[in-house]
Amino acid sequence: MNSANSAPDQRPLKLGTRRSKLAMAQSGHVADAVRALTGRPVELVEITTYGDVSRENLAQIGGTGVFVTALRDALLRGEVDFAVHSLKDLPTAQPAELALAAIPRREDPRDVLVARDGMTFEQLPDGARVGTGSPRRMAQLNHYARQLGKSIETVAIRGNVDTRIGFVRSGELDAVVLAAAGLNRVGMSAEVTDFLSVDNVLPAPGQGALAIECTADNADLIAVLGELDDPHTRAAVTAERSLLAALEAGCSAPVGALADLLADGQVVNEMRLRGVVGTTDGSTLVQLSTTGSVPQSYDEALALGRELADEMLAKGAAGLMGERAL
Repeated sequence: MNSANSAPDQRPLKLGTRRSKLAMAQSGHVADAVRALTGRPVELVEITTYGDVSRENLAQIGGTGVFVTALRDALLRGEVDFAVHSLKDLPTAQPAELALAAIPRREDPRDVLVARDGMTFEQLPDGARVGTGSPRRMAQLNHYARQLGKSIETVAIRGNVDTRIGFVRSGELDAVVLAAAGLNRVGMSAEVTDFLSVDNVLPAPGQGALAIECTADNADLIAVLGELDDPHTRAAVTAERSLLAALEAGCSAPVGALADLLADGQVVNEMRLRGVVGTTDGSTLVQLSTTGSVPQSYDEALALGRELADEMLAKGAAGLMGERAL
C-alpha cells in the first residue's frame, strides 16, 4: 500500500467526553484501547453537558439524558467520531441514528460508603447524615437502616467525587454513598470504608459499565469499537435497562437492578436478575428476582427484564414511583 492510501488512517479519532475528572479517566482508558486497536491517535474533546452546569437536583431536571444530549449532538454534527458515556446515564431508548458500538467489561457495580472515622454502614450512629443525590440509594439506605433498628437522614447532594467526599472531611456529613466503579477509575478506592452488599443496596441499572457510541452509518468504526465489547456485560445491562424501561422509569427514579451470571465451576449457565423499587423513606420496597438461562440474543435479554418488571408491577411497584413526577 502506498503512502497516499495509508495517510488517511493516521487522522486522529476524536473522542467526545464530559469534562469531569471521572469522565476524563473513563474516556482515557477507552482512548488507550482504541489507539492500541487502530494504531491511530485519539484526541479527547471535552464537552460540557447540561447536567454538568446545572446545580439543580437531578430528579428535578429530569435525570435522563442530561449528561448525554450534548455528547450525542456533537456526534451527529460530526464534531467527534465517538463518545464515551456512563451507561447508567443513557436513556433506555436508543436513537436510530446512533449505534451503541461497545459496552466494555463492567467495573465493580456496587455502591460504597465513604464515612468518617472509617465506619461501615452498620457502625453509623442513629440519625447519621448520609449524602446522596439518588432516590434509588435513599430508598434502599433508609430501608437498610430500618432493618438495623436505626434511622438515618439522607441528604441530597450534587458534585464530583472530590466535592462529595469533602462533605465528610469537613464534618458536614457523616458519610456519602458513591459508585465503586467511579472511585476505582479515578484511583480513589482507598477512600472506601464499606462496600455495600447488593443484598442490601442494588445498584442503578448499568452501574459500573461504559457505553461507547458512534453514528450508525460509520460501519468501519463500529467494527473497530466492537472489539471492545464484552458480551456478558452487554447481556446483563440490557436486561437491567429493559426492566427500567418496562417500569417506565428514568435514571433518576428509585429503581435498582443487577443481573449477574451464575457459574457452575467454569461454566456460566444462568443469569439472575434482581430488581427493587421503593419509597425514598425506605418504608416500602418491592424487591424481586428471576433466574433464567444466559440470554443468547438482545431480544432474550430484553424479555428477562420485561418479565421481572411485570412481576414487580403486579406487586405494586408503580405506586412507589409516584414521587418521580416532581
